[in-house]
Amino acid sequence: MSGMKIHGSEYTVNKMFSDEFAFEIPQFQRPYAWTTEETGALLDDLLHAVGDDDSIDADDIAPYFLGCVVLIKQENHPKSEVVDGQQRLTTVTILLSALRSTLADLALATELSQYIYTSGQKTKGTRDHHRLRVRERDRAFFEKYIQKPDGFGELHTLDVKQVDGDSKRRMLTNARYLATRLQSLPEMRRQQLALFLLKRCVMVVVSSPDLDSAFRIFSVLNDRGLNLSATDILKAEIIGGIGPQSGTYADKWESIEDSLGTASFLELFSHIRMIYRRDVISSLLGEFRSHILPKHSPQDFVDNVLVPYADAYSHILQASYESTMYADKINSYLNWLNRIDNFDWTPPAIVAIEKYRNRSSDLLRFLCDLERLAAVHLIIRTSRTQRVDRYARLLAEMAENANLFRASSPLQLTQDEIELAIEKLDGPIYEAAPAVPRYVLTRLDGELADTGVQYDGATLSIEHVLPVNPESNSEWRKNFSLSDQTEWVHKIANLVILSRRKNSSARNFDFDKKKSTYFLSGTKTVTFALTSQVLSHSEWTPRLLIKRQSELLAVLKKLWRLD
Repeated sequence: MSGMKIHGSEYTVNKMFSDEFAFEIPQFQRPYAWTTEETGALLDDLLHAVGDDDSIDADDIAPYFLGCVVLIKQENHPKSEVVDGQQRLTTVTILLSALRSTLADLALATELSQYIYTSGQKTKGTRDHHRLRVRERDRAFFEKYIQKPDGFGELHTLDVKQVDGDSKRRMLTNARYLATRLQSLPEMRRQQLALFLLKRCVMVVVSSPDLDSAFRIFSVLNDRGLNLSATDILKAEIIGGIGPQSGTYADKWESIEDSLGTASFLELFSHIRMIYRRDVISSLLGEFRSHILPKHSPQDFVDNVLVPYADAYSHILQASYESTMYADKINSYLNWLNRIDNFDWTPPAIVAIEKYRNRSSDLLRFLCDLERLAAVHLIIRTSRTQRVDRYARLLAEMAENANLFRASSPLQLTQDEIELAIEKLDGPIYEAAPAVPRYVLTRLDGELADTGVQYDGATLSIEHVLPVNPESNSEWRKNFSLSDQTEWVHKIANLVILSRRKNSSARNFDFDKKKSTYFLSGTKTVTFALTSQVLSHSEWTPRLLIKRQSELLAVLKKLWRLD
């Protein structure tokens, strides 16, 4: 960073919220994200730092470090664009406003206002001025309900559900939360806290006069452990490099992040990295900087990579593909893929949705084979390294427009994989990792069902018809020898799925009683085709299981073309 004019100093809150700074949250910043968890933790820390004796003067309490703020700021000019520190500055402003509204000491409350909002003076030619100007889309709300002296009381009349935007709702929720917490404190404690916050709470302010150098500082601080995500850094670098149109592109970025949610948005970047790099991830941030972003201008990356891939990823997550043809079948495959116990298949699916956007029949054929590949890899338990290598080869062929449906394509199963899958499916599948029987049985049930069935993973359970440990004097012992039980108890033919928690006391019931009290619900109906089949039988014997195993295995072989 040689050549950059960087300033770094400690400031107490009353010095920061003064005429020396005019904080503004740029358009490229992400929405206000703190919840009552982070806000409550901050208040708890402040109260702990103050101590239990409210008679102690605030000046005699040890200073408290609030964190670091990175600004774009010209020397001797108050305008301060916040590159890092938005969450703290916004929450401190909300806390000051909550203190102002709850203090019985009106003189002190009035004094607090000058650190939040100052009125313009005609004689001096000055306008109304807010110490912190949040993002434009939240600004009017924040000024009216948080910063103006008479606005905070109106917060309690608002319906959170009617407030537009997550960031505004968080501002409202945090303001109410802080007001409630503060009102539970004695007045002297509130006064002490207000003075401590202003006079003894410190932030380190690092400022640089230009956008590029401030972003570099931001990045370095992140690499050294501040709580910033890779997408925050990338947003700063990408949007910050756009120039006059940064506001428009910041809106596009934030709209995508809001739509997907923070966690899925970060996952999207991991998938994009895989699409480009096609190997096991090392450093998401480093690989974007070194291998992905140099291929695009900032505008091109947002318009032609982020936007279309985010749209495709949204269709995948929600199984919400739209088309005049095959949409239901495509979304059915997306639903099944989302039930696989890994997401290594996702990058090829993203590319396929974008690649075949106007060719629904091709997309359907691709997803059919992708689900087949992902399901078999689940069943035979390939390692993460093996899966990543396989999907990397598939991505490479997709980039080259190769024929993905030829026998040697990485999208297609090898003969060894087919044989191993059949062996696993015909064996004691219940003993595999829990994800395997759960997926296989629901997939099988879906094929057997006449109509679509919703499989709620939270309540789904797998049950053995022939119990694992039947009682010695039971009917099961008469029909099944020890070797028969060992042979059949964990195979597909002996397994059913239930939509409620298991009743352990019913597991060892004889067959007839188990059917009537365990497999039937209170309305005497069943949801799942596999379970309905069991109810149609009058007895449960090794001979029946041999036939049933053959029939069910045939369904799966046909489904996944295991021949």
